Amino acid sequence: MMPSFLPDLRFPLRVLSKNPGFTVVAVLTLALGIGATAAVFNLIHGVLLTLPPYHKPEQLILISPVRIDRQPHARGCATGQWLEWQKEAKSFGAIAAYFWNFNFLIRQDGSESVEGMHVTKDYFRILGIMPLLGREFLPSEYPPPGSTTFDSPRQTAIILGYELWHQSFDGDPNIIGKTVHLSRHQAPLTVVGVMPPGVRFLPTPSAAQEPNYNLNARVDYWAPATPDETKPKEAFWSVVGRLRDGVTPAQARAELAGIAARQAEADPDFEGVTAEVQPLMAELNREARRLLLPLFGAVTLVFLIACANTAGLLLARGLQRQQEYALRFALGARRVELFRLVLAESLLLAVLGGLLGAGLAYGTVKLLKIVAGPAIPRLDAVTVSWPALGFCLGTSALAAALAGLVPAFRMSQLDPVHGLKSAAPTASAGRADRRLLRGVAVLQTALTLALLVGAGLLIRTVNKLARVRLGYDTENILTMNVTDINGPNFFTFHDRTLARISALPGVKQVAFAWGVPLTGNKWMTTVKIGGEADSGKFNDALWIPLRSVTPEYFELMGQHVLSGRNFPASHSTETNRAVMPSVAVVNEAMAKRYFPKVNPIGRMLRMPGHEDKPIEIIGVVANARTEAVVRQPEPEIYFCLWEAFPFTKHLLIRTASNPRPLFITVQRELRAIEPTVAIENVKTLEQIRSDSVAPQTFAMRLLEGFSFVACALALVGIYGVLSLSVSSRKREIAIRNALGAQRRDILALVLREGFRLIAVGLLLGAGLAIILARALRTFLFEVQPTDPVTLLGVVILFAAVALPACYLPARRATKVDPMEALRHG
Repeated sequence: MMPSFLPDLRFPLRVLSKNPGFTVVAVLTLALGIGATAAVFNLIHGVLLTLPPYHKPEQLILISPVRIDRQPHARGCATGQWLEWQKEAKSFGAIAAYFWNFNFLIRQDGSESVEGMHVTKDYFRILGIMPLLGREFLPSEYPPPGSTTFDSPRQTAIILGYELWHQSFDGDPNIIGKTVHLSRHQAPLTVVGVMPPGVRFLPTPSAAQEPNYNLNARVDYWAPATPDETKPKEAFWSVVGRLRDGVTPAQARAELAGIAARQAEADPDFEGVTAEVQPLMAELNREARRLLLPLFGAVTLVFLIACANTAGLLLARGLQRQQEYALRFALGARRVELFRLVLAESLLLAVLGGLLGAGLAYGTVKLLKIVAGPAIPRLDAVTVSWPALGFCLGTSALAAALAGLVPAFRMSQLDPVHGLKSAAPTASAGRADRRLLRGVAVLQTALTLALLVGAGLLIRTVNKLARVRLGYDTENILTMNVTDINGPNFFTFHDRTLARISALPGVKQVAFAWGVPLTGNKWMTTVKIGGEADSGKFNDALWIPLRSVTPEYFELMGQHVLSGRNFPASHSTETNRAVMPSVAVVNEAMAKRYFPKVNPIGRMLRMPGHEDKPIEIIGVVANARTEAVVRQPEPEIYFCLWEAFPFTKHLLIRTASNPRPLFITVQRELRAIEPTVAIENVKTLEQIRSDSVAPQTFAMRLLEGFSFVACALALVGIYGVLSLSVSSRKREIAIRNALGAQRRDILALVLREGFRLIAVGLLLGAGLAIILARALRTFLFEVQPTDPVTLLGVVILFAAVALPACYLPARRATKVDPMEALRHG
């Protein structure tokens, strides 16, 4: 089969080389479609399709407690819960628990933050990973029950992540047996192993509000952990299990729900809580899938537009070669041979377009990684890989089929007699041919409108996000995570920091804060109002985010204290960490929701387990959008940082001008106070705001690019159809001129045909636009998928841009020489 097909490739190659203009346009058109599609596929392959380095990851299941009423459940899994699941559940081959933790690798020139996982026995066996160097933890290295905490002094062993081993220890092959010193461990830890590269975290929902928590980061270290069965209500664990062969997640969910129901009957504290199971891969890819799949659908439209454009070019090209094809028939060629000849031409164009598209995809991927920023998780895993190159070849074959089958079939059905008659200079396409080309142009217009509407909706979304009043200022504020590792006194370090940084030239205000807006940082805990009794039930809890700030914070951020007073400026250096906060400031949303008819000033809050130490509300501060730009303010409580000490926190600096150049000076001052201080995540508050809306911004930019390419291709298609129509109707135009038609009449004739094409395409495209807009619904803010303003604006814009594509052929029609056209008729 292949040898008989090869001659068909040599002739199209000669034909295409003799028509460089046509060839270049067709190849570039396909390259744009293939390159854009392949680039987005690279993102999908690197983020969604690349499996983590675990054995049969599709069998790994995350197990978590959820409230039956589906209200937020911020706790982790209780020790008693998961230990019983481990013993009773038959759907799982094994179940293990873990929790996320962060620490600092102590260095005299500035400590380095590290994120790790504390894991119970069977954890590594369940995931199916083995150390690259050294070994797993021995049974004797797991601390005894009752001694496991986040900073247990009984832990003696540690396994390093591959990336940390390379970056911080220069890939030392003799690292096994050496010790490392982490800030939250009293004694050095002995390195017993190094894991393979690319091992990332498993989700720990209860730690998602921590400042260093990053689900998509690579694990820096592992430490052994042991549950304490004497404390069954300790709820900080996350749980993972491996399904037995043949067991589905639905079966596992039903079994665990039954066990949870029995737990609730035996212990009222577990009442209203059940077990939820989620495949690990689904959870890891949830956010990325929400962004990338709609964008892949959008780029598929670009690909189809490119194929339709090339099909139109091939159809027009074939119509110009009708006499050649008719002569082939007359000389004995069979219809199947002509079909193969035309299809071979489209295949050759698609191969050339695929090769060029692969190069475009490589550059586009580099560009997308820069533009995407924090919008796409695990972006570091995205590369132009062999699967992506294979995808280019596959899309090239698909493009050849989509662009070439219709022209090939059309030409193979050519009437030889009609083809031989087409030798006259004015002879051209018939009505059926023009109708087919019009259909291609209508399809291009419809697909382009869908992309333009999607881009328009996202442009409106980003504009509305930019105008949202956050309730605080973001201009000229520099933020950074600051952690005093070995400081002699909490108050000494922070007092000296505030004093020295405030004295720097250009600095207007300085404050410390845990829970800077839009970073996701906060404490989620149970709060009781007034003298309400604590039931202790896991489903009977008022979860409210807590933040901890110094008194200067509200003024620095521009948040006004609406009633009551701010925290006192001074503090007692004798305060110790065991004492509960004595005062709190609440936001306006909390005052309205929980104190709707009374003045909240002077009211008391109580935290479960500390009912004998009430917390007095001393002030109400203005609302602020702290969770996300798109979310309305929710109830919040602020503690004074001098009473609620976070281990790590943000230093905020408001300056008179651009704060970025000040960082080097601030770093020098902090190192002068404490050489081992850790300084990380240096960003302006404007940058934090920008990062918080990165998915919407990235989607908008990508759709803008797709829309530009699609619009250009669609306009070329419309221009080609009208040009062919004018060429086909020269005799008709000449007769109209002879009968007295004016220049404006001819112009209107062709323009009507063009706008008829556009109108039909826009009408069909409106339905496609709504489908794409609904896929983008999660990215929209204060804009509906059926927003009439956007739809009408895009229609008017496209019609205006399409006018030149219609006008140029129409203008050429007015210049047809009637005598020449009639003489050759």
